[in-house]
Amino acid sequence: MLGLLIDFKEVKELEYLLKKEMEELLLDLGDKRIDCLVKRAMEERYQLLFRIFKRFASPSDCTKYMRLLRQKTN
Repeated sequence: MLGLLIDFKEVKELEYLLKKEMEELLLDLGDKRIDCLVKRAMEERYQLLFRIFKRFASPSDCTKYMRLLRQKTN
């Protein structure tokens, strides 16, 4: 486990960066031209970023970026 000391301004900057990255990933995940294998990697990255985001953001902000995993059935 690692610790991190940051001030309020740095927290806001981290939130901004994480939001922008997650928004880009959400747009790309909706693109039908992207291969399923690439989308799976993007989904894993999104989940990682969201877990980091949850540590900084308010619960109302977290609900905006919550993403349910869609299970494919054959």
